[in-house]
Amino acid sequence: MAIKRPALRPENPRFSSGPCTKPPTWTHSSLTDAWLGRSHRAAGGKDKLVKAISQTRHVLKVPEDYKIGIVPASDTGAFEMALWSMLGERPVQMVAWESFGAGWVSDVVKQLKVEASEHIALYGHIFDMSDLNYDDDVCFTWNGTTSGVCLASGDIIPVDRAGLTLCDATSAAFAVDLPWDKLDVTTFSWQKVLGGEAAHGVLILSPRAVARLESYTPVWPIPKIFRLTKGGKLIDGIFTGATINTPSMLCVEDYLFALEWALSVGGLKGLMTRAQANAQAIWNFCAARDWIDNLAVDPTTRSVTSVCLKFTDPNIKDPSGFAKSVARRLEMEGAALDVGSYREAPAGLRIWCGATVETTDVETMLPWLEWAYQTELNAQ
Repeated sequence: MAIKRPALRPENPRFSSGPCTKPPTWTHSSLTDAWLGRSHRAAGGKDKLVKAISQTRHVLKVPEDYKIGIVPASDTGAFEMALWSMLGERPVQMVAWESFGAGWVSDVVKQLKVEASEHIALYGHIFDMSDLNYDDDVCFTWNGTTSGVCLASGDIIPVDRAGLTLCDATSAAFAVDLPWDKLDVTTFSWQKVLGGEAAHGVLILSPRAVARLESYTPVWPIPKIFRLTKGGKLIDGIFTGATINTPSMLCVEDYLFALEWALSVGGLKGLMTRAQANAQAIWNFCAARDWIDNLAVDPTTRSVTSVCLKFTDPNIKDPSGFAKSVARRLEMEGAALDVGSYREAPAGLRIWCGATVETTDVETMLPWLEWAYQTELNAQ
């Protein structure tokens, strides 16, 4: 069956899941006030870093007694820093429902060799967090970027837990109202929901996490780039604008612009509303068709940022090749860029729907998705 080629293309076809598309009002001139060619330790540079930390707290509604630091190596660096600096004081429950969470399991079990229980869910599913022992430390990813599966809430996490909760919140921060009283260590990278530039991570510590750092020293040596304490005390400068290594002040300026944009659209509530509208457009599209569906089995666990889809048409002969061909055709047509599923995930598509994406672009892209599907099906 032939299907008419769509006439309109999205104004912005960038649906990559990271680095994600820039805020809609961004231009290169947004960076003209960047602190370039000067030390980040000079007063002006430090002021920029302090402002980034302060605005992060404001937009995410982080409690005043939580520490926020800008650290190297994106979310990976931030989460590894927490693992190496805090784990080992007690057993740990390692939870994963996609590839990055599985990577944390591997690091803890094979590299740190901590006493750990492993809880792994298949792609499209999520582990029941009520089955965990919160007297142990618990490590988990809030939003599975490569699986499109997301925690519906943190209600099950007890406030009076004995262990620490370590949460990789990339793809969730700025799209989810995170329950800070349930989280002791939270990490993210600003190239996700806010569309910032890569290579920097954010590390947020609760008072309980700080107490662990100051009362416990791991048995393994900690690389300098991961060290959060000196002489048994938190290196407080990390959380007041004195970074561990030299940050890119161009990237910091880009993040500051994104934070200001976030405030202009209503702060966290506005960001969440935008992401929800983007994801809902795709969910409505899938609900009206029998050849495509959300990878998340339970609708209550669907991610509103990294929306992962699977083709369900039994007439598709080679699911992996078919999905790649659809993604390639969408890119060739300039209708959707970088929407193939993650290499370790099931065959399908992954469409970023975070707040920097415009709903009109999602809606304009979807007819192209249907056209590409039908065109590839006819070409089999």
